[in-house]
Amino acid sequence: MNLNIGNDIIETKRIERLCKKFSKRFMNRVYTNKEIEYCESKGENKYQSYAARFAAKEAIFKAISNQLDNKYSIGWKDIEIINNEYGKPFANIRGVDFISNIDISMSHVKEYAIATALIVSK
Repeated sequence: MNLNIGNDIIETKRIERLCKKFSKRFMNRVYTNKEIEYCESKGENKYQSYAARFAAKEAIFKAISNQLDNKYSIGWKDIEIINNEYGKPFANIRGVDFISNIDISMSHVKEYAIATALIVSK
């Protein structure tokens, strides 16, 4: 059993600019339909939610990067950040079989979003 941690922080304005400049092209490359639906439901705060999910995906990439090789190839949409019925975010990751448990924490304010991922691998 291995523990791996990843952390990321991003400026919300950066994600807002990308969403506005490249619109559907950027969003459909990075986010799943469920993630887009969730973020769009947040109204004027949607870019904070997009940024938090971006940071969470980056944190996960950082946590598992040392275990990725030619056998595993994952992209942005292979990691899906959704919330359970109590609002706690969790990650679904497709294409890897070495993860036995993953816990993520995300937070955001107007200017920044931050996320941490703790992964237990086999």
